Amino acid sequence: MARFFRIAVWVALIAAVVIVLQFGMKSQQPTRELDYGTFMDMVKAGKIATLVISPKNSGEGSFTSAGGSGNYRVNLPADMQTYLERVQENVPKVVIKKPSISDVWVSGLFYLLITGLLIVGFWIFVVRQTQSSGNQALSFGRSRARRHPDTASKVTFDDVAGADEAKGELMEVVEFLKNPRKFQALGARIPKGVILVGPPGSGKTLLARAIAGEAGVPFFHMSGSEFVEMFVGVGASRVRDLFEQAKANRPCIIFIDEIDAVGRQRFAGLGGGHDEREQTLNQLLVEMDGFEPNARIVLIAATNRPDVLDPALLRPGRFDRRIQVDNPDLKGRAAILQVHFKGKPVNDNVDLQVLARRTPGFSGADLANMVNESALLAARRDREKIAMPDCEDSIERVVAGPERKSRIISDKEKKILAHHEVGHAVLAQLLPQADPVHKVSILQRGPALGYTLQLPTEDRYIMSRSELLDRIAVFLGGRVSEELAFQEISTGAADDLKKATELARRMVTDFGMSETLGPISLGRSYEQPFLGRDIMEDRNYSEQVASAIDKELSTIIEDCYERAKQHLTEHSDEVRSVVAVLLERETLSGDEIRAIMRGEELPEKPPAPEPAQETLAPAEQEEEKPPPVTGEQPQTA
Repeated sequence: MARFFRIAVWVALIAAVVIVLQFGMKSQQPTRELDYGTFMDMVKAGKIATLVISPKNSGEGSFTSAGGSGNYRVNLPADMQTYLERVQENVPKVVIKKPSISDVWVSGLFYLLITGLLIVGFWIFVVRQTQSSGNQALSFGRSRARRHPDTASKVTFDDVAGADEAKGELMEVVEFLKNPRKFQALGARIPKGVILVGPPGSGKTLLARAIAGEAGVPFFHMSGSEFVEMFVGVGASRVRDLFEQAKANRPCIIFIDEIDAVGRQRFAGLGGGHDEREQTLNQLLVEMDGFEPNARIVLIAATNRPDVLDPALLRPGRFDRRIQVDNPDLKGRAAILQVHFKGKPVNDNVDLQVLARRTPGFSGADLANMVNESALLAARRDREKIAMPDCEDSIERVVAGPERKSRIISDKEKKILAHHEVGHAVLAQLLPQADPVHKVSILQRGPALGYTLQLPTEDRYIMSRSELLDRIAVFLGGRVSEELAFQEISTGAADDLKKATELARRMVTDFGMSETLGPISLGRSYEQPFLGRDIMEDRNYSEQVASAIDKELSTIIEDCYERAKQHLTEHSDEVRSVVAVLLERETLSGDEIRAIMRGEELPEKPPAPEPAQETLAPAEQEEEKPPPVTGEQPQTA
């Protein structure tokens, strides 16, 4: 394109020179256009001073009149020779120009350059744009998959921690691509597809990047949303082109991230059965099922919504393996923290095992964010190394949000907050099945005015009815404490009531823990892939059963409320003692709360405190994330 612009510039310069030669020597005096009749009248009156007749029968020259003199131009008739003698009698100077070779060349060159300039401009601004648009149209249906370059910085399985089972499954796929004869000798075939399923941030895409670094074969990666466009047929064309590239470079791996964008169920919800997404899915199904035996092309996909995928996509022969990538457990969190702290200056007092125990339910992305936040806090505090207080503060920052020191609350509201959070904390210590308290604070973080942080004591994947009832009672402890202290309730318990009600409803309808209704599951939710989640709910029970469910909910909530009130009333002295210290210090650890409840005196608070490293009690040596039924932590006001 630059070459064409240079040619256009030279052509324009030459044309400008020709124009100057053609018109530059002419007089700058205004020229009067005359018709032939007026010209002959002026000839008869003797007003024409000069006449120059060109070969094209056009005349020009000068004239004089009462108003002055000037130049003129006139078109002469073809039979001008008949009137030439009469004109010569009245015009002092008549010149008849004959055609010359130089004039012909100059005129021809001028028009030739003008024509060439137009052609070049047409080529640059019309033809080239048309060709570019044509190329874009031709390439619109091509796959936009990006091939992982061999020279890029590689991520290996050593960089992936906390997903040992998933790594083992994927290592087998990589080994087959590297050494297929070992498996073919026993008649085995490589899985055609592997789908990674797990919550957001659990490391699915990181595993795919590790496969690209380990396999040593061409690796194509593409997002599911890149297949679908507004034009019909483009997605299917891109699928075909993607697999053609893969077949030309096999053995290879294809990775499709967020495959639920293109693999949703067909004929589900609105939109009919012949839209662009379904055509793309149909083509993907055909390509996956059309592989030759042992073609050595492996399709790996990732999603956090396996429930909306089409069943035909998940059947054996397409996605033969479904690998669950969950959030890491205690051991996995410690390994992930070790990976992320690698290469960073860390103080000797940073204990990864303690940090792993204090981050239940964290995903790999949460842990990476926590490590980064701790480094930022250490830099903000002008430290040369990351210390344990920085890590502890970063955990609270990730869980509850940053501190809002600019928000000023009144003393009355601060007392209400203190009683609310202490109600949660004291009940958590008194109830045998509740998780122990790790920290209580009335400092504002994020949207919460205060929070009570609880940590489980061991790895748990199921919960008993008594554990759930204790959890509901802890949820209600904040409101009960406010009522006992001020004989009035506030809006601070809105979130606690929502969590308690939801947990009680699941106990009745999902877990069959109702003594009245018995061991039965009630209600079904249908998720429409094209309409969103939980749009339709099938009430597979009568109005009488619905009324019984409401009564059972009320009974569970009221019983837990009364039990919380009984415990807090019996231990009102401990509540007041903890509230007094919390109002003074604004933040208390679990050990400090337990010491106050035992009647022990706390040491004086340092003048410039930093969050100190906490020594866990023996009962807190093993813990894990709460199961899905436990509600969110921490408790907030």
